[in-house]
Amino acid sequence: MSKPNIIYMHSHDTGRCIQPYGHAVPTPNMQRFAEGGVVFRQAFAAAPNCSPSRAALLTGEYPHDNGMNGLDHRGGFILNDYGHHLLHALRGHGYLTVLGGLQHIGHDTEAIGFDRVLGNARGPNIEQVMPRVVDFLGGAPDQPFFLDCGVRETHKNKRLFHSSPDEPDSRFAEVPRSLPDTPDTRMEMARFGEALKALDEGYGRVLKALDDNGLAENTLVIITTDHGLPLPAHKRTLSDGGTGVLLMMRGPGGFDGGRVIDSLVSQVDVFPTLCEYLDMPRPEWLRGKSMMPLIRNETDQLHDAVFSELTYHLTYTPLRAARTRRWKYIRSFADESHRHFGGDPGPCVDQWERENGPTRFLAEEQLYDLLFDPAEACNLAGDLQHTKVLNEMRTRLLTWQKETDDPILKGDIPPITTEGLNGPIPAGESRQ
Repeated sequence: MSKPNIIYMHSHDTGRCIQPYGHAVPTPNMQRFAEGGVVFRQAFAAAPNCSPSRAALLTGEYPHDNGMNGLDHRGGFILNDYGHHLLHALRGHGYLTVLGGLQHIGHDTEAIGFDRVLGNARGPNIEQVMPRVVDFLGGAPDQPFFLDCGVRETHKNKRLFHSSPDEPDSRFAEVPRSLPDTPDTRMEMARFGEALKALDEGYGRVLKALDDNGLAENTLVIITTDHGLPLPAHKRTLSDGGTGVLLMMRGPGGFDGGRVIDSLVSQVDVFPTLCEYLDMPRPEWLRGKSMMPLIRNETDQLHDAVFSELTYHLTYTPLRAARTRRWKYIRSFADESHRHFGGDPGPCVDQWERENGPTRFLAEEQLYDLLFDPAEACNLAGDLQHTKVLNEMRTRLLTWQKETDDPILKGDIPPITTEGLNGPIPAGESRQ
């Protein structure tokens, strides 16, 4: 097999809410992709917000490792070393590196180091991104390429999703089980569904261009998203609704056949997977594991546990989580453990705030039995019958934090600047 091209297609805020994961909104292009590729049904982001999760996938490091402890446009967060970006390893392996859409891991796109940038890289939508990506594929070089193709269709724009300016039919919309089924939540999900259709259509254009240009058989396509839906109890929380993500891969070398893999995997596993897949040297900083043993059917379990974190979004909210197949443990490291319900402005957040007020107080520790409580509604951390499990999960999390040198163990993590932040920030910091 000659060196395959690599296409990384990613969206904002999609979670797993697509047809191949059992949801009712038709996404025929992604469904066909899944039927010809590999679907990881238990994939998780390293963070429930945009820049940290993307940076973790692209560096193979957790946000507290790579410096992306918050958004690249709030708090001044940047990677400690942009040389840790996947593109540099691929370039050293003979790849042309191309940015075809949004990147969201640096205010200065040039600092990331792509060989080519196809137009605007800050927040473009399908209609901006896909024509230039299709044009690139129509004149693709003989050299193998890595194409980073990001769009924002399922992200909200001033309370509405980008592709739903009109009111859709919300009568039959599916509502996540962690939210109340009301007219407001149904309308939110109906709007999301319209945006999702646009996303799927855009992905279909790229996949058709691969076929039309004879590239499909030698191209590994990775389709994923940054984190969960922009709704309460999802985005900006360490619930499965916040960190559970779609992850599908299709291409030569075993990524075919419509296979479904149920092993726990993390997006930090993508970089080491590509290293083994391409026979490329593995950088010493990588934290994840190669998923190739799963692809080769050598094992059915890659991890005993996966880990996720939140430090900053709009506010300082230092949280860490460990998740096994059955248990979720979340630890707060804030002196005043309060935060928003999560999600982005819109009808669902409005409803939650009307019913519960704008602030939610979190326990210092949370423990959930995901077998019997998949919505993570009943905190068992104070239940004496679960003391043994609680201690085991505490140990798992602390061991991971020590192994990855999590700075939160030594005290608060300050932002580089307080510009764009609001709410509680570490002592000694002041707003600009």
